[in-house]
Amino acid sequence: MPVRTDPEDSEATALFDFAGDLAGKRVLEIGCGDGRLTWRYADRAARVVAIDPDADEIAIAQEDLPPSLARRDRVVFKAVSIQDFEPVEPVFDVVILSWAL
Repeated sequence: MPVRTDPEDSEATALFDFAGDLAGKRVLEIGCGDGRLTWRYADRAARVVAIDPDADEIAIAQEDLPPSLARRDRVVFKAVSIQDFEPVEPVFDVVILSWAL
């Protein structure tokens, strides 16, 4: 039997309770890993920049990126640590850290 991460959607529910409506928001996700949480909110956001220092995890996230989110760089994954991250966008509306500390 495959392992399901957060089958009750507790993490996503907590995210939306805390972050509120992400519609039209510019989001920075720190520690995105393979994008498992990214896919739960990215279709609501205007733009997502998701970073993680693990290049293998970022490669998985990029491979799984739905075409609808890849258009116009709506979701961008970068293999970089937060210490080395230099954002192109000067401001994000929401910053998400999940299991990143």
